[in-house]
Amino acid sequence: MAVNDKDLVQSPQEFTPYQQKEGEEYMSEPQVEHFRRILLGWRQRLMEEVDRTVHHMQDEAANFPDPSDRASQEEEFTLELRTRDRERKLIRKISERLRSLDKGDYGYCEACGAEIGVRRLEARPTATLCIDCKTLEEIRERQRA
Repeated sequence: MAVNDKDLVQSPQEFTPYQQKEGEEYMSEPQVEHFRRILLGWRQRLMEEVDRTVHHMQDEAANFPDPSDRASQEEEFTLELRTRDRERKLIRKISERLRSLDKGDYGYCEACGAEIGVRRLEARPTATLCIDCKTLEEIRERQRA
């Protein structure tokens, strides 16, 4: 496949960074629309990749008489399905973040209520925690491990 599966899961589409205007309120309508476009575009790309995988698996499915060839094909399909499962979970996260945009909750930390920040959201549009709360969460996870 031409598209690197790792890139699809880890990054949203190409976009022009948002240029905040002097004195502009956080999560103003232009900012909300900016993130809506990012999230919708990312979700659309992921959905297209799911469709490509389904068609690829249907078209390439063959009953190879050689066990090695059959095993190679099954391994390829297993890896594709694992990637698509991660993307399915990501699509669900993106849809949740789109709902939070509609409710007016997008861009605010779920733990402390602080602004997550435009640049952080551009880097990780599905972020639900500000950088401070995310750092604390990661420290706690390391301590439990």
